[in-house]
Amino acid sequence: MDRVSRLLNMAGVAAQDAILIHKPSNIYFLSGYSGEGLLLLTRDISAIITDFRYTEQAGQQAPSFQVYEISTGKSHIQVAADVLQQAGIHQLYYEDDHVTVVQFAAMGKAMPGMTFTPIKEKPEQLRKVKDESEIAVIRKACGISVQAFDYILTVITEGMTEREVQLKLDFKMLELGAEGLAFSTILASGENGSLPHAVPTSRRLQKGDLITLDFGAKYGGYCSDMTRTIALGQPSEEMRKVYDIVLQAQMAAQEALMPGKVCRDIDAIARDIITQAGYGKNFGHGLGHSVGIDIHEMPRLNQTCEEVVEPGIVITVEPGIYLPAIGGVRIENTCLVTENGAQSLVSAPRELIIL
Repeated sequence: MDRVSRLLNMAGVAAQDAILIHKPSNIYFLSGYSGEGLLLLTRDISAIITDFRYTEQAGQQAPSFQVYEISTGKSHIQVAADVLQQAGIHQLYYEDDHVTVVQFAAMGKAMPGMTFTPIKEKPEQLRKVKDESEIAVIRKACGISVQAFDYILTVITEGMTEREVQLKLDFKMLELGAEGLAFSTILASGENGSLPHAVPTSRRLQKGDLITLDFGAKYGGYCSDMTRTIALGQPSEEMRKVYDIVLQAQMAAQEALMPGKVCRDIDAIARDIITQAGYGKNFGHGLGHSVGIDIHEMPRLNQTCEEVVEPGIVITVEPGIYLPAIGGVRIENTCLVTENGAQSLVSAPRELIIL
């Protein structure tokens, strides 16, 4: 069964119902189309609504979908309203987590008498478990990231700025075949490492620094995500201790990741190790998140998620410890949940690398 049919069935869409998709990642998942516009789905219609710039692209990427082109004075919503009226649709499911107040008002104005029903992230639920084709491209994206990491280890030297290292790392991923970056690369050295989402700066690398690199390639429309913290020369005794704690937490949680486990229980394994070592207050984010078309997907490994892990989920395991004004450590693998455990798609060593 194709993805559109699975969504229609999951949402309980009847003959007189439709789904209108605004979110680009959901449009891509359901149709293969990566341009701008809307996706309109009924039991009889699978259509892309876009403008002149993307009409040809839509036809190439989603050949089984009808393509409707907007015109001057007629918006995407108004074109959708015309199609729905002609099809006799009375109920429209919409992405309540994404549609803005302005967009919803426009829908109401263009579709008087329509019943609007939240779809409640059903497309995202459908995206949780990856199929073989999705796993293949995520694996490739992870491979590109690892090759770029291997390269950057040969480049980093004392006196380079964080920004210089980041640019070389980003360019290498593109040179290796990435179609883009999965997200803005995080590169934090020395005291900047205490910022989990640090933005690379003009700070120059110094001997004794720990350097955290959190980055990912995008390939075939899908993301990779990995983090390694390396040392430029011998780190301080305290930061070496912190590294070993984070490594222990990461390894234990990844080993425990398997079908049937509850997400928050996996988070607790890493969190308990860090807390018992005296650094609980320095690990303030969740243990991990699923990865796919978007860099952050469902489910998540955190303290509140009660979803059960399933085979085919691709999810990160990334504990960290962050010491304000001193530095930080994070180690992250993107992992594929298999039938009896989990396999890291990131092959780079987790042990501390000292340059």
